[in-house]
Amino acid sequence: MSSPSRVAIVTGGSSGIGRATAIAFAEAGMDVSIADLNEERGMLVVEEILSRGVRAIFTKTDVTLEVDCSRLVDETIRQLGRLDVAFNNAGIPGDPRLTADYGLANWRRVIDVNLTGVFNCMTYQLPAMVAAGGAIVNTASVFGMVGSSGNSAYCAAKHGVIGLSKVAALEYGRYRIRVNAISPGYISTDMTVGPGTTFTEDKIRKSVSNNALRRMASPEEVANLVVWLCSDKASYVSGANYAVDGGYTSG
Repeated sequence: MSSPSRVAIVTGGSSGIGRATAIAFAEAGMDVSIADLNEERGMLVVEEILSRGVRAIFTKTDVTLEVDCSRLVDETIRQLGRLDVAFNNAGIPGDPRLTADYGLANWRRVIDVNLTGVFNCMTYQLPAMVAAGGAIVNTASVFGMVGSSGNSAYCAAKHGVIGLSKVAALEYGRYRIRVNAISPGYISTDMTVGPGTTFTEDKIRKSVSNNALRRMASPEEVANLVVWLCSDKASYVSGANYAVDGGYTSG
């Protein structure tokens, strides 16, 4: 009898890095649970995954709401039978402004989505993995490793994601749960080049010129790393943060 397929949750799974990773998980033979606020785009990703011969579901999820994160894990287990992998990727950039001008409402929104959202998800993912083990990858940023003028909340949140990932790795390693973070640089997604982005062409050009490879990355290049971190090939990797930045943070 063949063993059941592994099951992965992907938050922010309707576009960008999340979409690319959800599809990469499916191509690796995993069943995938997509979580996002955008139901229309999320269902399109589900259809793409189903066409690859594995199972997929969508759960509309606001990661800032604890009840949504609880329901996401419950629905994943109810419909797909188990939870082995989680990619906590949902995030927002925030509006660039000086720290003293940022405002508490803007601060709270960026922190709530980018940091508290990861905490809310892990609060329910970790207990679901205790019995059989698993792997979690959390999306931080190169700006969780360095500063970025005008992005106090985003930098604080992403620094926090790296720290939170390290703590969870220490706490849950005894249960064979590995927790890592990734820190993407400039990736070609809606957040950087899509409609309404706060990233200007000049800002992207200057930033890309500061990385060793002199280009942006595709979402698929990030997805490759996430899939590896969640695979048995990374069985001794936990508590780490991987920069996917073309060498941006090397200087």
